[in-house]
Amino acid sequence: MLRNVAVVVLNDFAPFEFGVICEVFGIDRSEEGLPVYDFAVVAGEPGPVSSRNDFTIQPRYGLERLPEADLIAVPAIGESRLGRRQYPEPLLAELRAAVDRGARLLSVCSGAFILGEAGLLDGRRCTTHWQHAAELARRFPAARVDPDVLYVDDDPVITSAGTAAGIDACLYLVRKEQGTRVANGIARRMVVPPHRDGGQAQYIARPVAPTCDGSLRSLLEWLQANLGEPLTVRQLAVQANMSERTFARKFVRETGITPQRWLTGQRILLAQQLLEETDETVDYIAERSGFGNAMALRHHFRSWRNTTPHAYRRMFRGDSAVAADASLRTEAAAPAGIRSDRCRSRWYSTWWSLRRACSS
Repeated sequence: MLRNVAVVVLNDFAPFEFGVICEVFGIDRSEEGLPVYDFAVVAGEPGPVSSRNDFTIQPRYGLERLPEADLIAVPAIGESRLGRRQYPEPLLAELRAAVDRGARLLSVCSGAFILGEAGLLDGRRCTTHWQHAAELARRFPAARVDPDVLYVDDDPVITSAGTAAGIDACLYLVRKEQGTRVANGIARRMVVPPHRDGGQAQYIARPVAPTCDGSLRSLLEWLQANLGEPLTVRQLAVQANMSERTFARKFVRETGITPQRWLTGQRILLAQQLLEETDETVDYIAERSGFGNAMALRHHFRSWRNTTPHAYRRMFRGDSAVAADASLRTEAAAPAGIRSDRCRSRWYSTWWSLRRACSS
């Protein structure tokens, strides 16, 4: 479980990347029903610790705080500290020990060099800011550096690209550990998109959803409210009052991905939320989230999340998913044509009970 979080700062740390970690994990949002993390800022070397923007902080904790952390996060550092033997060995030893005891490590941008110096990128897929990717690969040839993605989860090590990708990686980890509701709640407070797929390219015009173009912003809001509809790119272009080709180019320029991939990603997120928070059948969730049928949902869910809706629900719901299993068996046996929405799952439950009673 993700309860205890420590962020390690060294001299020449990057304030924004440090602040991202503090913003996601260091704020009490209990009034909104969100978890409160036992959060600590840890000096990775004797303080006060200087930022690369010419101010200093004096963390309350030293390395002795790290052994109790479930997650240790490492923000970016300045280029002057990317060389070898730039990091205290006691810190590197604590990072290795954290992996050995099952804790997670997360780096933002050039923080990956610290993990590499600790030997924790060897044999692992990882990333960093595209400007530093070639150097990271040269310095740590046993690491499998992917320079094109926003973040990489090679459990228990998560590495992310520059700046806003650190937000994406943090929210991804929250979603993985604590579900869609918590990640979306934190994102809403931060006024950032709740999810960007880790495989999305780093080279994008804007790191967040568009805000300057009223027509496209209105379209995205409309799409969020109509994910269950069978939409095509042509229909979206008509909705945006553009030609199909112009719309596709503008959408990629504003969001960094194609309309179809954006739409599929949002539908996956909606399906996740329904799987986590309701007892609806997979068929109902497939229709509600715009996939049309359970087979299509399973295909896309496996492609995007490397698991099935059934396994995902069990992971987040545990024993409470047994009721959903009964609904799935009912769904396979029920007559075709029963297509109502909210009442359908209740009809299935009653129908299955009557069938069992009659057969006995």
